[in-house]
Amino acid sequence: MNYWPLLGVAVVVAGFVLRKNPVLVVVVAGVVSGIAVGMPIGDLLTMLGTSFVANRALLLMVLTLPVIGVLERAGLRERARDWIAGFRGLTLTRFLASYLGLRQILSMLGLTNVAGHAQTVRPLVAPMSEAAAERSAGALSGAERDQVRAMAAATDNIGLFFGEDVFIALGAVLLIQAFYAQNGIQLEPLAIALWALPTAIAAFVIHVLRLHRFQRTLERRVRKRLSSEVERADAED
Repeated sequence: MNYWPLLGVAVVVAGFVLRKNPVLVVVVAGVVSGIAVGMPIGDLLTMLGTSFVANRALLLMVLTLPVIGVLERAGLRERARDWIAGFRGLTLTRFLASYLGLRQILSMLGLTNVAGHAQTVRPLVAPMSEAAAERSAGALSGAERDQVRAMAAATDNIGLFFGEDVFIALGAVLLIQAFYAQNGIQLEPLAIALWALPTAIAAFVIHVLRLHRFQRTLERRVRKRLSSEVERADAED
């Protein structure tokens, strides 16, 4: 058995221990393993290029995360919170409903990687949702703040899931077409996308109603908690 290809694993371990760039470490490990098994340079470069093209969306996210981290450290979340707090009449329901509509429209156009949890929800949508909720409900507790963040993340999921099926060139539509074809039903991708449009509209309406109900419940809960804290403080005095 040839153990020389395992040198790539040693390169990965050494690179992570030395805290080198992860992308560079993985590429070097692949080159080392390829040379160890005697792969020609041309075939090795072809394999690296094919892997890069096949995983370019994941690589884009990996390259985006450090940028988001630097922006957050520079106060991106605080700036987003202060900016959204300056809009009068903007409630949590209106803000998340607007984001839901934008997310669905972008997904319908095939732009599924433009937004997402790492790119928009954590640095922008979540703090903006907290500011909008505090404007109408009042100061939020830790648990209430987590619930608002979870609702912001759920809004992104719903917008992506029910919007991407309307784009005919997406893998989900082709998977549906292949499933029906295996069962003797021939459908065109355009027909599947058109039938997914009413579902996307229904998902938008239902989730907006959920957002409205969540906001009403959150406001009642915050008012009850604040009144209890005031009564407790008066009793202690």
